Amino acid sequence: MAKHELYGCPCCSGTFSGIFQVNDNVRNLKKQAASGNGWSCNWGIDWASLGRRDFLKTGGAAAGLAALMATEGNAQTQTVATVTTVFTNGTILTVNGDFSEAEAIAIRGNLILAVGTDSEVRALAGDEARIVDLGGKVVLPGFIDAHTHVITGSVVDATMEYVGMARYTSVDAVLEQIAMRVAETPAGEWLVFRNFDPAVQDGADALTFDDLDPISTEHPIFVLNASGHLAYANSKAFEVSSIANDVEDPPGGEFVRDADGNLNGVIKNNVAFLRIAENYPAMKEADPVGGLLGLLEKWSEFGLTTVSELSLGALAQSPADAQVMVAAAQSGRMKARIRAYPFYTIGAETWDEANVKPGDGNALARISGYKLVADGSNQGFTGLQREPYLDSDNLGIAYMEPEALTAAALERAQKGWHLAIHGNGDAAIDNILDTCQALFDAGIDMSRVRPRIEHCSILHDEQIARMRDLGVSASFLIGHVHYWGIAMRDEVFGEEKAQLLDRCRSVQQAGVGFTLHSDFMVTDPVPLHMIEMAVTRRTWKEPDYVLAPQETISVEAAIRAVTSEAAWQLFSDHEIGSLEPGKLADMVILDKDPREVAPDQIKNVRVVETWMDGRQVYAT
Repeated sequence: MAKHELYGCPCCSGTFSGIFQVNDNVRNLKKQAASGNGWSCNWGIDWASLGRRDFLKTGGAAAGLAALMATEGNAQTQTVATVTTVFTNGTILTVNGDFSEAEAIAIRGNLILAVGTDSEVRALAGDEARIVDLGGKVVLPGFIDAHTHVITGSVVDATMEYVGMARYTSVDAVLEQIAMRVAETPAGEWLVFRNFDPAVQDGADALTFDDLDPISTEHPIFVLNASGHLAYANSKAFEVSSIANDVEDPPGGEFVRDADGNLNGVIKNNVAFLRIAENYPAMKEADPVGGLLGLLEKWSEFGLTTVSELSLGALAQSPADAQVMVAAAQSGRMKARIRAYPFYTIGAETWDEANVKPGDGNALARISGYKLVADGSNQGFTGLQREPYLDSDNLGIAYMEPEALTAAALERAQKGWHLAIHGNGDAAIDNILDTCQALFDAGIDMSRVRPRIEHCSILHDEQIARMRDLGVSASFLIGHVHYWGIAMRDEVFGEEKAQLLDRCRSVQQAGVGFTLHSDFMVTDPVPLHMIEMAVTRRTWKEPDYVLAPQETISVEAAIRAVTSEAAWQLFSDHEIGSLEPGKLADMVILDKDPREVAPDQIKNVRVVETWMDGRQVYAT
C-alpha cells in the first residue's frame, strides 16, 4: 500500500484549472469559444497588424478586454524608433557560441545593431547616437524562463498572496503573516493565500480551525496548498459558504473531519474546496488580461524578457485561453514575450478545429509547441518510477499510458508540432524516450520536433545516452534540488536515488542541451536564483548540504540555460537568447558579473535595468 498522500504536479496536471471556473471572465471566454462565435483570432498573420476594430468585431474578447487594447495602428511591435542607443563602458556578455565579451552594444529600434569594441560600435551607430555609460555594469541577454504557467498563474497571483517556502521557512511564520494581514484588513473581507507547503515548511502538517480561528473569526481565510490538491479554511469561510457540519463529501473530494466527526478546516481536492473559493469576490471578478500584464511587469524586475505558458487552455479549459494572450499582445503594454504550448487535455482535435498551428503569432506572443504529460510529481508520489518510493510499494502514476503517449506524439509531430513532454520519474522518462524512438523510427525529422523533457527529474546514465542519440533536450525545475532536496533524500527516494535528481553536469558532458525553469507557480521565476541553485546545489533546509555535488555546473553554463538554450527550446533562437546583430533588443543590465561573485551570492546580484523590444521596461 502507498503510505503517502498522492498528488500530481499542480500546473502540468491541470489541477488548478477547476479554480478558474468560478471566474466570470473565464466563463465568458469559454462560452464564446464553445458557441463558435468567440474563436477568431486570425492565427497565422502578424498580430501587430491586426487593428483594434478588427479584433473586437470577432466577438472573441470579453467585455473587460476591450479597454486594454491599444489604439488602432499602435500595437507594440509596430513602433519602430529611429533612435540609436549605444551602451558602453561596461562588460557585454553576448552568450553567443563562444560566450564572447564585448565593450559596447548598439540598438536601433527594437533590434541589436552592433556588438563589439567601443570604437567599432560607435562608428556603426553614427554621430547622432545616444550614449549610455554603463559605469562598469554588466549586460546580458534578457533572461528566459522556458517553463512557466504565466496565463493560468496570473489569475492566481492576482488574487492570492504567496506564503510559500521561498519567503516563509515555517508554519508559524505563515500564521504570523496571515495575522498581520488580518490586522490591516477590514472585518468581513477575504484573505486568501497560496503555495503553503507543510511538506517543507517546518511545523504542523496542516492548518485547521484550531490554527486559523484564533487569528480571525471575522475574516474568511482560505489557504491553498502548493500541490493544488489541498486547501485550508477558517470557520468564517465555511460559514459564508454555507457549509455546515453535516455537509456531504462530493465525489472525488473530502471535507476532512476530526476524531469526533466534526469538520476541522482541511479540504481535499478542488471539487470540495471550490465550494469555498467560488465565494471569494476577487476570484470571481479577476481580469485575466490585466493579471497577465501585471505579472509580466512584476517579472521584469527579475530581468525576464521571455516567459512561457506550458498548459495553454488550462485557464478556460478551451482554446479561448489564446484570446487572453492575443489581447495582451495587442495592448502595447507587454513587458515580456510569451511562448505558448497548447495542453493535450483540451484535445488535439479541439486545437485543430480552432485553427491553432505551430508558429502562429509574432515575436511578442507565439504558439511554440504542444504539451504532453507522462506522469505526475515526485514529491507528490505520482511520478512514475522504476522502483517503488522510499518505504512504499507505490510506483507512481502514468498520466498517459505508453501507447497513448506515443500515438499522441506521432499525430502531433506528423503535423509539424514541437513537443514538450512532462516527465519526472525514471520510468516516465523511459516511456518518453520510447516515444521519441518511435518518432525517429517513423522517419520524423527530430530536429524539427526538438523534443524536450519537462522537469526531467530522475535520470540514469543510459537515459542520458538515449537523449543524446535521439536529439532530446532537458528542462530542469532546479528548485526541486534547492527546496525539496532534503525531502527527496529523506522521504521520497533515499540518498542513493536522490543523486540522480536534475543531472545538469552529466547531460552537459554528454552533449545534451538543457535549460533551468521555475514552473511558476511551483517556484518563483527568479533567473539569478535559479543560476545559483544549479551552480551550488545547496539545499534550503540544510544550507551546508550539497545534493549531488558532482552535478554542479559553471556560472556560464547556468547563464546559457536561462538565455540561449532556453531560446532554442522555445524555437526562438533566431531572434532572442544572445546579444548579436539582427536579434531583438532584449537585455538585462546587472550591477555585478555573476561569474565574479561568491557562488552563494549570485541571487543577490541586482537587476539594474531590463530592456525588451528596444524599450526600457524596468529600472531601479
